[in-house]
Amino acid sequence: MNHSPPLSSALGSCLVFILGCLSGRVCADDWPQWRGPNRDGISRETGLLQAWPSEGPKLLWQIRDVGGGFSTPSVVGERIYVLGNEGTENEFVKALQVKDGKEVWSRRIGKVGNPDQKPPYPGTRSTPTVERDALYALGSDGDLVCLETATGKVRWHKSLREEFGGKPGTWAYSESPLIDGDAVVCTPGGRQATVLALNKKTGEVLWTCALPEGDDAAYASVVVAEAGGTRHYVQLLQKGLVGIAPETGKFLWRYDKPVSRFDANIPTPVVAGSHVYVASAGTGGGLVKLKKGNDAIEHEPIYFESKLPTAIGGSIKIGDHLYGTTGQSMLCLEFATGDIKWEERALGAASLCYADGRLYLHSENGEVGLIEANPEGYREHGRFTPPESPERGRGVKAWAYPVVANGRLYIRDLGSLWCYAVK
Repeated sequence: MNHSPPLSSALGSCLVFILGCLSGRVCADDWPQWRGPNRDGISRETGLLQAWPSEGPKLLWQIRDVGGGFSTPSVVGERIYVLGNEGTENEFVKALQVKDGKEVWSRRIGKVGNPDQKPPYPGTRSTPTVERDALYALGSDGDLVCLETATGKVRWHKSLREEFGGKPGTWAYSESPLIDGDAVVCTPGGRQATVLALNKKTGEVLWTCALPEGDDAAYASVVVAEAGGTRHYVQLLQKGLVGIAPETGKFLWRYDKPVSRFDANIPTPVVAGSHVYVASAGTGGGLVKLKKGNDAIEHEPIYFESKLPTAIGGSIKIGDHLYGTTGQSMLCLEFATGDIKWEERALGAASLCYADGRLYLHSENGEVGLIEANPEGYREHGRFTPPESPERGRGVKAWAYPVVANGRLYIRDLGSLWCYAVK
């Protein structure tokens, strides 16, 4: 006798399974974490506008109540996830609708870290990391949380300061958590657990890496690199660039050249194969080659120059070239040699991302630009200033990175968030 279920029932079960998978899936054009799908500032999206009209691309919506701070949003499917704060006692994660920016839910995760910082720029800084039905966020005071994306319900919470002796820099925690397999990786700083890996489902400790002399957390985020076929984590701390074994948390190496004279090691390193570009404000930027030695990973400095890109907005490698900004201008250089191909004042210091042959710049003065990623010369294809931009206090600038996801461009500036159609 055939005991298999009726065809309609089997098809129904199959459909439910497929829909369940799709609802938690990160699509190719999503922007699920800091600096995009691969933490390199690059979107694989195509079919985007190659030039903008004088007024900029079409504005779909603007909201003005996303909360204070400098966080960049993540975008997955029909939801936008972003951190914000109200005053210094309420720091939160919000989920918004892609279609109109309306709030779906909001969840308080802690208070603003180091509120008496000088110069004073207190507020949220990090970008949520989204994987299927879970969201991981690090508040500026060191509150690391795992939330359900559907409801904002807290699955687990850890305090990097209280539980791991964390020691951030002057401007509090800015890192965006890395999800790697079953681990969520972040940087408490200090001597007890300079870098930390937790089980992403439970929050239980997998390993801690206590650097021999300790180190403060800086403002960059962990990335993955390979050397001689060996994977390891790379992170920029206040005293330089370090490498850590992913399986055990073993400290592997340190490159102590990139130490900011302003105590502001900010841009996330750019990894390309066995090479890492690292930048340090007021000191310079340069390239390190990683290779597997007899007993450990070795690092070989290739170049380091004070005039190379070091701005808060980071750098992006496209082909054989690196694009980024200094405090005054935009540069294109050969990644392998550091030779500058061109330099242009452009929009000044800016944050950037890349998609479909174009670099999207969000200037520290609030302007937004579309630049051709071309080593032959600077070619601008549009520039505009978002309407009703917020007033900033003394010294406060537009530091949030631009995001391109599913045919839309998102620009954050303090409490405002704009959404533009760029498909």
